[in-house]
Amino acid sequence: MLAWFGLDDTASPGEADRLLADLAQDMAATGHRVAGAIQINRDLGADCACDMDLIVLGDETNPIRISQSLGGGSSGCRLDTGALELAAARLQARMDGAALMILPKFGRQEAVGRGFRDVIGQAMLQGIPVLLHVPRQQRQAFQDFAQGMATRLQPADLVTWCHRQLTEAA
Repeated sequence: MLAWFGLDDTASPGEADRLLADLAQDMAATGHRVAGAIQINRDLGADCACDMDLIVLGDETNPIRISQSLGGGSSGCRLDTGALELAAARLQARMDGAALMILPKFGRQEAVGRGFRDVIGQAMLQGIPVLLHVPRQQRQAFQDFAQGMATRLQPADLVTWCHRQLTEAA
């Protein structure tokens, strides 16, 4: 019901987001209702950090910018936590009847009990399988959260796992 994957340190920036975006598109094409969100990073050039947008599946025309422009030389976190919470609320309103949920990641906000953490718990209570990326830095926090209920997948196995979940739900 809860599955995750990680990438090694040699993966290119944004690789997990691209994998999940492609996967969400493939799963939506099966005719099953897939809930979730995908992150799109928009490159602004070598001198600028990318803009980060979350797209709630089923509400693709209203992306939510989750990054803040802090200006040159800044070293603080660019995540707009309020925007992330808005995305979580928007997703929560769209999850009823979903056969599968795909989330961008279990990140720092989820590790401290915010972001998509409650959405993950609600999905599991409703019997909706959840798939997400867990960055290396958050793996211990994720393991503490999952309490042994999560399955680690290799990136090559994501499609197979999702199809199995959709077949079992049908």
